[in-house]
Amino acid sequence: MGALVSGVVLVAALLASMYVTSSASAQVVYTEALPNGAQRTTYRLGPVQVTPGQNRIAFRPITGASRPGVNGWITRIKPDLVYEDGTIPESSKVMFHHGVWNNQTTGDLFYATGEEKTILDLPDGYGYRYQTNHGWILNDMIHNLTPQAMVLYFEYTLDFIPDTAPEAQDIVRARPIWMDVQSGIYPVFDVWRDSGGADGEFTYPEDAPNAYPPGVQKNVKTIPQDGVLLHTTGHVHTGGLSTNLYLRRTGATYAGPNCPERISYEDELAPLRKKQAGYSKKIKRLKKSNSRLTRAQKKVARMVRKNPDNQGARKQLSKIKRKKKANSKRIASINSVKATNKSKLDKVLAKDNTERKKDAACRATQPQVDDGNRVHLFNSEAKYFDPRGPISWDMAMYSTEPDWTVRVQAGDKLELQTTYETKIASWPESMGINIVYWARDNEMDDVPNPPDPTTAPNPYVTKVDTRGVLNHGHLKENEDYGGETGKNGSKLVGPDPTKLPDGQFGGGPFTISDYVYNGADFRLPGALGRPPVVNQGQSFTFKLSDYDIQNEVWHSLTSCKTPCNKSTGISYPIPDGEFQFESGQMGPGLAPTVGYTEWSTPKTLPKGTYTFFCRIHPLMRGAFRVQ
Repeated sequence: MGALVSGVVLVAALLASMYVTSSASAQVVYTEALPNGAQRTTYRLGPVQVTPGQNRIAFRPITGASRPGVNGWITRIKPDLVYEDGTIPESSKVMFHHGVWNNQTTGDLFYATGEEKTILDLPDGYGYRYQTNHGWILNDMIHNLTPQAMVLYFEYTLDFIPDTAPEAQDIVRARPIWMDVQSGIYPVFDVWRDSGGADGEFTYPEDAPNAYPPGVQKNVKTIPQDGVLLHTTGHVHTGGLSTNLYLRRTGATYAGPNCPERISYEDELAPLRKKQAGYSKKIKRLKKSNSRLTRAQKKVARMVRKNPDNQGARKQLSKIKRKKKANSKRIASINSVKATNKSKLDKVLAKDNTERKKDAACRATQPQVDDGNRVHLFNSEAKYFDPRGPISWDMAMYSTEPDWTVRVQAGDKLELQTTYETKIASWPESMGINIVYWARDNEMDDVPNPPDPTTAPNPYVTKVDTRGVLNHGHLKENEDYGGETGKNGSKLVGPDPTKLPDGQFGGGPFTISDYVYNGADFRLPGALGRPPVVNQGQSFTFKLSDYDIQNEVWHSLTSCKTPCNKSTGISYPIPDGEFQFESGQMGPGLAPTVGYTEWSTPKTLPKGTYTFFCRIHPLMRGAFRVQ
């Protein structure tokens, strides 16, 4: 999910620079009636002319036949990006980087999807209010990873209950709360390998003490009225493990039943463990003695074989054998006593484990409330289908259960944290977002058979952070993983740059154009592909070509593990260089670019050959050498 912005901040300057007055036709692709009174309709917007290498933000109106023609309730939204014939492009070629449905009339960001294609499915009896006089804007970002132009279409499928349906009378209005750990037009932060804790995880903003200016809490929203939380799903980028939703209530503490004090058997276990350790120590000492005696026995036996009449040696040999036999009997005796003690120890341990399990089971039913009255509501975990782990978009998030509800009060504060892995790679431009749907108490009374909001659990009394349900399964378009060498290297994009001779001496500047790091691209033939060289303490400078700037084709230099020359896919290459460097998305300033078109590598790199790629167009590979 890329740049995001609420209706209240769609300022004129932003619209002027990014607004698409599209003449694209809209059409209904498919519709069917569902048993619950809803109509399931797939809308198509397009054609969208996708330019080569495109990775930019656009705002386009959703009007006319591209949305329902009558008032009603939206209960489910499923997104996609398709070719004209309805087939879905491979994610290794082009991605629906984000789509945010923005209700300009109410200011709601009521639905969002990213590369993982999360589906919104509200619980039965609730719906997002739709009115034909509301203005809708789609904030979209198509990421074309290739140099080829494409013609694509947005598709989204709505489950919609019109006001004229009898079922509409009992629908309660569900409202969205946008939760974001960063906020803003392009709400990203960088995660660096080996940052965070010893567990190889980095939680933002918790592990970033200077994440926000003093007094600012971007990841916190205040509940305006009493009500009930209904549904949420998290969003993370590649490398993301989860989002975690919390609630704070002034003066609140755990208010549920206390678990009975656990029965401890430590007074019985301690002496039994001590005896067991003593027996083991004695046996070890006797076995060590027998090992020494065995070595001595072999030595004396050789003496006897050489001189059978050596009576002294014979007596010594007999003595050694008697001693070993005595030790063995002693070991057997101690083992017998040890076994008896072990039996007693196991019985007490079994009783102790039973009590521990009972205590753990009781505590598992209790909310997690920390010292600052913060209670955990939901962990939206990322499930990666990619066989290589959390390094690609072949994943789905966990959503709350259909019957998940949480009682909230006016003034309660929702807080969001997001966690990324940091053992495998760095993850520039990361996100952590949840849309939390909720219903206000006073709006529940508007239906003939209103739900009782008081039946929703108080999170300080009842545990609400259940596992949830997987939002969707593996998607076929995510099967081009890359990272292959092929038979006899047939799938390699270029030679191993660490084995190439030195290229030109000097740090550039090198121009990036035509999806090539000119002067530093090891995919090029012969001498053109040799890595340029500088002395240690110097840097290399790269700049975008005027053509790429004019055509809004952005590039990055992102370190990757050498040789970084395997086939391109959704999980190769990744930002896993031994020494990390990252230029950001080079561009003149509009999101998602970093505001500069020229960048230099760090001067602190040690001697060696370094490889890098473009995160926006990962088919691009480069190398340079420090001597």
